[in-house]
Amino acid sequence: MQSQEAAPRHRKDGSSPAGPVVGVAQAEAALVEHYPRLVRLAYLMLPPDRGRGRRVLTAHALTQRALPRGRTRTPVIPAQSTGPGGDPGYAFVRVRIVRAALEADRPRRRLSLPRRSTVPPLMPQVWGLSLFPRAGGAGELALEQRMAGLSTEGRAAFVLRGLERLPDADVLRVLAAAGAVDPMRALAEAAAVPARYALLESPAFDPSWLHARPTDLMRRRRHLKAALAAAVALAVGGTLFALPVGGWGGDGPVSPASAQNPAARAALDPDRLVRVPAAAWRSSARTDFSVWPARGGLTGDRALLRRALAVWARPHDAVQVSATAGTPTGGPPGPPQLLYAGDVGTARVVIFYDGLRITRYAEPNDGTAGAALDLARADAAGRAEAGAVVLDRADGNVRYLTAPWVRQAAERDLRNPNSGTMDLTLTDGITSPLASPALRTGACTSWNVLQLTDASGARLLTDLGELIPARLTTGRPGEVHDAAGAEALRTWAPFACSLSQMRARGVRSVNAWQYAEQPLPDASGIAAWVCTRAETWRGGGERVLAQFHTPGGPDGAVAAQARSVPACGARDPQVLAGVLWKSQDGSWYLLAAGGRDTATISATGGVEHTAQGNLLAVPAQPGAKPGLEGTLTDGRSIDALK
Repeated sequence: MQSQEAAPRHRKDGSSPAGPVVGVAQAEAALVEHYPRLVRLAYLMLPPDRGRGRRVLTAHALTQRALPRGRTRTPVIPAQSTGPGGDPGYAFVRVRIVRAALEADRPRRRLSLPRRSTVPPLMPQVWGLSLFPRAGGAGELALEQRMAGLSTEGRAAFVLRGLERLPDADVLRVLAAAGAVDPMRALAEAAAVPARYALLESPAFDPSWLHARPTDLMRRRRHLKAALAAAVALAVGGTLFALPVGGWGGDGPVSPASAQNPAARAALDPDRLVRVPAAAWRSSARTDFSVWPARGGLTGDRALLRRALAVWARPHDAVQVSATAGTPTGGPPGPPQLLYAGDVGTARVVIFYDGLRITRYAEPNDGTAGAALDLARADAAGRAEAGAVVLDRADGNVRYLTAPWVRQAAERDLRNPNSGTMDLTLTDGITSPLASPALRTGACTSWNVLQLTDASGARLLTDLGELIPARLTTGRPGEVHDAAGAEALRTWAPFACSLSQMRARGVRSVNAWQYAEQPLPDASGIAAWVCTRAETWRGGGERVLAQFHTPGGPDGAVAAQARSVPACGARDPQVLAGVLWKSQDGSWYLLAAGGRDTATISATGGVEHTAQGNLLAVPAQPGAKPGLEGTLTDGRSIDALK
């Protein structure tokens, strides 16, 4: 149906008198299929001052309420027909969500009944937990501040332009259908905001990918005790005594009641921060975070440091908090070490180290409200792991604060081992921005990594979306080395994109080990079997991928994978995996390989064959799902990765 220049007249339910029709079943199917995107749309349009936890639940409630209550088929306005794949069901639900988001922020007229979108939802409800999306970088924080300054209609126009990629004419029609008072003014507001639309796809604005932390346990306990005391007093007819609850301390909504404890007070005192001399690392027997000096232009800003410490001790609901898996989120046990304090882009950034964790605090440097707190485990980090910390992410780029012993920093494409390196400038230990693969979506055409060089040699680190980049190594488990040489780079190249499966998992290092080579049955070359194993800071949740790469192919294929297993690691340097492979002449084969200690490999279940040695190649039928098992040279059995 052709769109017209003037917005058509709409019925009260947002439909037009004529045009495509949408039934309840079609609308429900669209809502279920596109639920994460629709919830993100609602979350972005809601006022940021509600707090992230309340916005998450409200966004889910508005989206789930978007289904029409009747079972009749509903006409759809022309502008709604521009949903993904031309799906009118999606477009219909989208307009209802926009209308609900606009109504949720409008003041209610006196003596009028509350609108459905403003009534607290019966579902979903969460008790005893605060849910919030992952923390973003300075770019996401700055964008959210700009969006907070828009009206609700202006915010909706910005999201429709940026997230939905609607042209301005369709944005006006959708706003008109949703009951906007002044769509033209809303569009003008949206046009005044810099078009950093890619940030709208960030996990920081994804209310379907959430972190959870308990609500204020001490306050909850105090309230429970007060309620019990009140009940007893009522039962015996006594007098109710209202015990005063202490207000916020001098640090605003972050000062904990435990600040009366001397040890806690010392941990929050910026004058007691540990500051390491700049040359301490040269004479120290240790080369880790404990010998990093304090750097940055704001290391003397006591007010900033006090705010950062107070937020770390007790972040308010408005603070974006994220922590890698297995990282405690409590405050510092004592005065932490200051690693950095300074202006980075549009934010003031402070980085601490308390012997167990790296903590980064960021706040807008224009004086607006809002802050972010990120924590990551860093215990037992050595020279290789303590080479860099993420300082800032913005516009798809990342900047690092490097260790004082780093002499040179460079960027290289791990997927292209022959591309060479591009030098990065180092200013007081801070690298110039380099492209980060951490938050990238879509096809993987490159994987940029950080190459650091010091007196001990060069090593590669990759950004996996957390504070501390992961170290990349190659070699047989127990004999690994940094992946900086030509052979190591060639080993990693076909499997670089598989690192995307290890984002945000608390990964400490990833090793790629080519455990076997196998001649292909059609004599077209030799395939490589590589095992990649991700070790974590917490010592659990390891990720193991067995990958298969044929000559001439750009990327390897994941043949099998497992979690929290010793296979392919220093404790058990054994691996067995298989894959169904189609030759150039259309024939199918079951190919399997184990490590050098594999004596036999047996296939069962549709393919019956036993091969001597660590390689198996046998004809198979398409879609076959045979089982694999092997024996080692010492007689032990080994199961294949699934």
